[in-house]
Amino acid sequence: MEGYRNGDIRMQDRAKTIFGNEMSAQDYRKAAASKKKYIRKFGDDSEVDYPVYLRENPVLGPVLGVQDIVVADPADQENMSSDSASGETETYKKDSLQFDREKGLIVGNIRMGFGHYRISMAIASAAHALGYTPYWMDLNSYPQTTCTKVISAQNDLYSMGSRISQKSKVFNKVVWEPMNYEGFRKLSYNASDQKNAELMAPVFRNIPKDIPVVGTHVWPAQAALHGGMEAVVNAIPDNWPMALHLSEGALHTVQTWKAYFGYRTLDGMRGNEILKPMPADSLLYTGHYIDHELVSNIEADCSRRTGRQESGAPTRYLLTIGGAGAQKEIFGEIIKKLLPKLKQKKAALLINIGDYRGVWDDYLSRIPLVNKLAKTYLDDWNKTQAFCEAALTEERLYGIHVFCHENIFEAVYATNLLMRCSDVVVTKPGELSFYPVPKLFIQHIGGHERWGAIHSTEIGDGTIECEDIPHTLQMLDLMETDSSILKMMCDNIVQNKKSGIYDGAYKVVEAAFARRAQIC
Repeated sequence: MEGYRNGDIRMQDRAKTIFGNEMSAQDYRKAAASKKKYIRKFGDDSEVDYPVYLRENPVLGPVLGVQDIVVADPADQENMSSDSASGETETYKKDSLQFDREKGLIVGNIRMGFGHYRISMAIASAAHALGYTPYWMDLNSYPQTTCTKVISAQNDLYSMGSRISQKSKVFNKVVWEPMNYEGFRKLSYNASDQKNAELMAPVFRNIPKDIPVVGTHVWPAQAALHGGMEAVVNAIPDNWPMALHLSEGALHTVQTWKAYFGYRTLDGMRGNEILKPMPADSLLYTGHYIDHELVSNIEADCSRRTGRQESGAPTRYLLTIGGAGAQKEIFGEIIKKLLPKLKQKKAALLINIGDYRGVWDDYLSRIPLVNKLAKTYLDDWNKTQAFCEAALTEERLYGIHVFCHENIFEAVYATNLLMRCSDVVVTKPGELSFYPVPKLFIQHIGGHERWGAIHSTEIGDGTIECEDIPHTLQMLDLMETDSSILKMMCDNIVQNKKSGIYDGAYKVVEAAFARRAQIC
């Protein structure tokens, strides 16, 4: 296959042919033009030698052993020291942690909403539980690099579109739904992504090439391959097969069998054309990507939920605002609906607004009564952790408890802690669709998400998607009046665990090291 140089990294042109399916000259020119556009806007740093060092992640380090990979500005070179004993160019901060070449695992991710961070935490948790050292590599956290500038620009566009789609039915129907459902599905879209990902390769220049990489978004997987990493796993998040998620050269993992067959045949990725399929060794079904802390406690947590139902304790609803902050209108109506039961101490609300403090201020202005019932946990991580630990065994919980953390890791991981002490998670059918906790699904954001709710309903751990506020409130009433629904979901979750449905994160980690053993 045609290749080219990127500094000292030999890269393949992965945009011309995708799993044996040739792209048209027009689609390839469009992909190449996309890359050139970003070079004009952000520059080309393919010749820049970025120093790399490790540091403990202050939030995830103590609980999951996570270390951050920092790609530094070359101007900081005087603060670095070199270690070339392996024959490779590797630079580290003086007195810093060193890469574990035997048991280190890179979790490549980007911050785009909260979903990809959450999946990354699941992979890191499983790696830690299996005795490996997880390295956190956020390609959207190196502002001096072209890599981060390209990702940030696309992230800003996606977040803006997500918010507009919740306010404008016309925009949602004409632009947002078609783009998320069919636009990202096209093979030509993957060609453009591959060309853009070439601009992300330099951040991998000084990373040891034999350390396995798990990308929880396709861009880190693509960038890792362009950057010369030898063992790459591409952990696909969605249940709706889209060419957006393809990273040829990596092992692709999926959470459902629907996704497996959709990707294996590249179904619908060039209209009705029958495409050459993905090779069998490029695709692996694993099950759901779930944190070890949640999987290992499924039986105990479900037993507590059914026990609270049987004793007549208030039902605990967890509302989670994602990184786009787009669900606040629906959640506002849910809060209003539950106010009578909250005042009667027949329900409790746990609200994680992530890092969106303004969302809570908006609720206070629109629903003044909530302030009398609410306790807030704002940027106090110790207080949040203490609440979650106590709530696990506390039989009765009352009122409204609001959590907000400016630190992105605290904002995302708070939901992980709160899930265990909640009875029902109220969420859009995104990445939380796959988590082993009873779920009430509100309207999706982007058509691809609806298949998460469909899958959850079919395995019995979540409701159907409630596509508007009246249907959401109807489902809320049903779950409040019929306690058998929650018990049924809990029973199904326990049974699903026995079937290995929630073991995906462990299997992804194991597959990454198996691929390293096979290739390296």
